[in-house]
Amino acid sequence: MIDTVKVSLTLRDKAINQDEQSVLITNFANSLQEKDLTEPHNCHGFGRVRHFRLQTDTGWNINPLPILPCIKALSLEATDMIRAQVFQNAVCNWRCWYCFVDFKLLSGNRQFSDYLTCETLLDYYQEQESPPVMIDLTGGQPDLTPEWIPWMMDALIRRGLDKKIYLWSDDNLSNDYFWRYLSKEQIERVRSYTNYGRVCCFKGIDELSFHHNTNAEPSGFELQFELVEKLLGLGIDLYSYITLPALPETNFKDAIASFCDKIQAIDPNYLLRIVPLKIFEFSPVVARVKDLQTRLLEGQAIAINYWNDEISKRFSIAELALPITDVVLKNRQT
Repeated sequence: MIDTVKVSLTLRDKAINQDEQSVLITNFANSLQEKDLTEPHNCHGFGRVRHFRLQTDTGWNINPLPILPCIKALSLEATDMIRAQVFQNAVCNWRCWYCFVDFKLLSGNRQFSDYLTCETLLDYYQEQESPPVMIDLTGGQPDLTPEWIPWMMDALIRRGLDKKIYLWSDDNLSNDYFWRYLSKEQIERVRSYTNYGRVCCFKGIDELSFHHNTNAEPSGFELQFELVEKLLGLGIDLYSYITLPALPETNFKDAIASFCDKIQAIDPNYLLRIVPLKIFEFSPVVARVKDLQTRLLEGQAIAINYWNDEISKRFSIAELALPITDVVLKNRQT
């Protein structure tokens, strides 16, 4: 079982250089993840282009993230697909079996990574003929190096790109480094930056599924709710995914109802900003799927129906039809 606190500190030490304001960034060349890229890696190997699409799979909810937040922020025309320039930090403190990233790219392995500043990343980004209008800071776990986000914001502002590019970042809700390591000025930068959205991923519907999915201690399940509440308190444009793999014998009705109760105790409307994310077997995942993971995937197919039933009980038809970006939260009135 992963000791999240210990592993997080160890990986953070490997992944950031404060003096140079650089972060350990994944190089996709010759990696297992490279096989799943729809376009060749770019930015000298340190970037990839991701195609976000509304439609996911038959029987599953559409995924409006981060398409709708980007469209709203930049006043773009409606579309069901958007390209994003992706940069991955090269560390993650959990080992979710369904992660589409090769585990070799999550341990700070210098064979597949190097320290780069945000200025260098933007140099590489701007070398492209038609760079995407969105930059996605992902991982790994970006919040092991939370400085990466305000550093990127500052770099975009210096280049006059902060009004032209939408910035998106991921968070696996595993630590409080955002508050522990960022200065008040950096937190304020993130809080006040206009064209920024953040997605936090809940790894399961209860403690057991959380543990099976992350290989972390079950108590980490509750920490996720505490961190989301703190992030919502900042007033940033916040969204979430939830992954649903769980054992088929799980009491899905009670587990999902309990999960929804916890979320609504934080904010009654935040459930409408949570998207259930279907797990697919990308190249790095195939070798990890054993008997347990097969059963968890069976449970995923059951869980999505209970999830949608529970949400439909808690909101009106009109509320359910709202675009995810129009869901008003008590801590964010726009």
